Order: sequence, then structure tokens, then C-alpha cells
Amino acid sequence: MSQLTSRQYPATRMRRMRKDDFSRRLMRESTLTPDDLILPVFVLDGDNRREVVASMPGVERLSIDLLIEEAREAASLGIPALALFPVIEASQKSELAEEAYNASGLVQRTVRALKDACPELGLITDVALDPYTSHGQDGILDEQGYVMNDRTVETLLKQALSHAEAGADVVAPSDMMDGRIGAIRSVLEQENLHNARIMAYSAKYASRYYGPFRDAVGSAGNLGKADKCTYQMDPGNSDEAVHEVALDLAEGADMVMVKPGMPYLDVVRRVKQELKVPTFAYQVSGEYAMHMAAFENGWLDADSVILESLMCFKRAGADGVLTYFAKRAAQLLNQ
Repeated sequence: MSQLTSRQYPATRMRRMRKDDFSRRLMRESTLTPDDLILPVFVLDGDNRREVVASMPGVERLSIDLLIEEAREAASLGIPALALFPVIEASQKSELAEEAYNASGLVQRTVRALKDACPELGLITDVALDPYTSHGQDGILDEQGYVMNDRTVETLLKQALSHAEAGADVVAPSDMMDGRIGAIRSVLEQENLHNARIMAYSAKYASRYYGPFRDAVGSAGNLGKADKCTYQMDPGNSDEAVHEVALDLAEGADMVMVKPGMPYLDVVRRVKQELKVPTFAYQVSGEYAMHMAAFENGWLDADSVILESLMCFKRAGADGVLTYFAKRAAQLLNQ
């Protein structure tokens, strides 16, 4: 009798190990803890300002003083890091995005304030120009409206350096320009910022799931009907994602990002299995908005679905997840 035959039913009953909570816990392959969560936050200028993001129920834009309170709550829940996204006033936006690297700019001031208030909390800053450009694209345009790669990288260098100098623990280029990781790594080394980590948005797709985020940071109106297909990835491609990740790692990335998250779990799995590097995923604004719509209509149970939706990232191989559900998930996991 073969080994396979000897383990067929009834010798093997798969439900046997599922009978009790203790045995289900003992054989659980993937686990989720607050250590796996990163909370994305939106910051705006001013004092005691709080603005609702209509397309993201429960998410708010906060001024720095209120964001400090949010950061302290996140830290108390065991969330290791915040991902910081700015809401830039229209008067500070320009064709060349000069405000992106202003040492006294919104992100730079926010980083310093948060580090003073919560030094143990990791801060991840978005390195991209779309919040700062008057046209809503992630780079500098030529006369035909095409995003110029190398010219854009020059500005991204200045932006990343200004964030690291302000105290950011991790700079996260999300722009998808070629060669920007190597260029940023070089300037950080030159400035003796050896421990400034780079989280490369290496596999960022030209997705329609980003709509609510663009509302939140105020770039949707600037972008209009234009798209980002000349630099963000084609949703039909998977091999290209692995290639992009490998290039960013070779240039000095410490960790890599797949974005969006749940619709691209196959890419998360490939990156983790084939390259075996710190791999993160972003449960993006569109995913959040869809879940919230179902919760508010009573179609899905919020608490259980939030945790299930995050567990799928861990099962796919993600080391951590950027999610707007981070605080709620941490509260549930801490119970």
C-alpha cells in the first residue's frame, strides 16, 4: 500500500484538526498582529483643523497638532509606523513642485513635530510630486505633457533628502521613475544618512483604485481626465513587477511595495517567493471605500472582515500592510 493511499480517508480526516480552537491555533500558518500594520495619515496646514474625506468614511485630514494625538494613539496600540501624506494648498502647487523640498514645508515640519512627540514611532514619508504639482502628475512635464524621467529624479532627490534631514526613518518613493532609488541612495550616503531606509514602491500599478486617495490629498482636480500609464505599471503584467523590484533592490532599496494590495496578491506572492526580501502591500483607498460601503449598508460584518482582509496579505507573504483600518484592527487584535 502506498504512503498516499495509507493516508486517505478515514485515516486522514482534515476536519479533525479544525475541531477545537487550540488545534486550529497550533496549525495556523499565517498570523496577524499590530506589528504588521502601518497607518497612512493625511496632514494639512493650520491648527486644530480636521476635515472629513467624503469618499473615505472615517478618514480625516488632520493638522499637525491633531495628528500628534493620532500618532500617540497608534503607538499605544502597538502600531510600529505611520505613512505620511500631505495635503498641499493650491497656492503652493507649481509646475516644478518646488515646495516638495522646502525644508520648512508641511511634511518636513510634521516629521520634526511627530519625532519630538513620539520618537519611538516609525515615520515613512511619501516621495512623489503629485501633491505639489499644479497638473497632478508625479513628475515634471515637457512641452508635450510627458513626464520627464531624469528631470523628475533631480527633484525627487531633493525631496527625499529634505525628509531624511528632518528625521524621517523611511523615505518611500512612489513615483515609479526609472533610476530614482539608486540616485536617492547615493545622496543619502553622501550626506551620511546611512540609516535612512528606502521603501521602494517598486510595483505600483496604474490602477483605478486610487480615486479616493487623490480626493484626500487634493490632486484629483489637478489631474483631471489625465492618467499615469506612461510610468505606473500595466495591470496585466506580473513578470515586469518582479523585474522592477529586482532593479530597485540592486539600486539600494531596503524594502519594496506592491500597490494596490488585494487585487495584486499574486504579485505579492511572487515577489516574496522569488526575491525573499522585506515585502509590503498597500490596502489602498479604493479597497477601503468598498469595504466601508458594505459595512455601512450592513452587507458585511466589519470587525471580522477587516481582520480577514488583512490576513490575506500575510498569507500571500507580505511582511506588513499599509491600511486605513490599522487602528481598528490593532484594537481588535489587542483584545
